[in-house]
Amino acid sequence: MVRSAVELTVRRVTGSLFGLAYGDALGAPTEFLGYPAIVARYGSGGPRDLVGDPARVTDDTQLALAVAWSLHDADGPTPDLLEPLLRARFVAWAMSADQTRAPGRTCLEAIGRLAAGLPWREATVTASKGCGANMRATPVGLLRGLDTDTLAGMAQFQAALTHGHPTAVAAAELTALAVWVLRDGAPLGRVPGLLRARCDSQRTVYRGEWLGDLWHQPGIDSPAEFTARGWGECAAALDRLEAALTAPDDGGDACLATGAGWVAEEALATALYCAVRHRDDPVAGLGRAAATSGDSDSIAALAGALLGAAHGMEGWPAGWAHRIEYADQLHLLGTAWEDGAA
Repeated sequence: MVRSAVELTVRRVTGSLFGLAYGDALGAPTEFLGYPAIVARYGSGGPRDLVGDPARVTDDTQLALAVAWSLHDADGPTPDLLEPLLRARFVAWAMSADQTRAPGRTCLEAIGRLAAGLPWREATVTASKGCGANMRATPVGLLRGLDTDTLAGMAQFQAALTHGHPTAVAAAELTALAVWVLRDGAPLGRVPGLLRARCDSQRTVYRGEWLGDLWHQPGIDSPAEFTARGWGECAAALDRLEAALTAPDDGGDACLATGAGWVAEEALATALYCAVRHRDDPVAGLGRAAATSGDSDSIAALAGALLGAAHGMEGWPAGWAHRIEYADQLHLLGTAWEDGAA
C-alpha cells in the first residue's frame, strides 16, 4: 500500500521521538562502563533489547520532553514566548522527585539559577559545551512549518539557556537540522556533508534576535568571532566523521573514531557515525551507539533520533512502543505534530 506524505511524516516524527528514548534506555546501563566490559556483558553488537517494565530512560529523554512540551505549548516561535515555557519546564524537571537519572552538572547549575529568577544570560554556563545542549534538540527538528532560520534560532536558544558556549549552540542547531532533513526524506549518508556545508555557510552568522548579548564573553571581541569559534569546532568534528566514514569499519568502539561524546559536537558526530554505519538496521545502530566507551546514553539517544527520523516507527520492533518509559507522552507529541496542532 502506498502511504500519503502525511502518514510518512507521522511515522518519522513519532519514530524519531521513540528512537531517542530507545537509544537512551539502551545506553543508560553502559554509560559508565569501559568498552571491554560492555562487550563482555552484551557482545560486540551492544545491547539489542529493552530491559524493564517500563524500560527506564535518563535525563536525556526527560529534558527532550521538556523542550518538546515547551514548543508544543508556545503561541509562536519567538524567544519571548519560548523562554518562560522552557524555564518553567526545566525548573519543574530539576525539582521533580524523578530527577534521579545522573543529570549533567551544567544543566543542574544553570537551571538552579533559572529557578532563582536570574535572566537566562546570567544563568547559563558560558564555559560549557556539554552534550546536554543538543541531546534535547531533536524536538525542534520535528516541528512542522519552520524555515531554516527559525529552526536555527530555536535550536540555539534552547541550548543557550543552560550551555552558553558557542560550540554548544552551533551543535544544537546541527542536531535539529539533521533530524529536520531526515524527517523530510534526506538519505542518512548525505547528512554529514549537509551539516559540514552548514558550518561554512553559518560561520559568521550571529542570531542576535535569539541570543542577545550572549557573545559578550572573555576573549571574544565580536558576535562573528563567537559564532566562528562554535562552527569551527563543529566543522572539525564533522571532518573527523567524514574521515572515519571513508575508512574501513572495524566494528569496535565508535568513540575511537569520532570522540567520546561528552561534548556536544562529539556526541553528534559519534551518533551520526553509528547511524550512517548502520543506516539499514536501526536496532544495530542503537546497539553500536550504546556499546561506546563515552557518553553512551546521549550518543545512543541522538543515534536513535536520527535513525527514527530516517525510518519512522517501522524501523523499530513493534513491541518496544509499549515497553518504554514516557510512551504516552512520546505518542501524544508525535500525533500532535503530525496533525499540525503544535
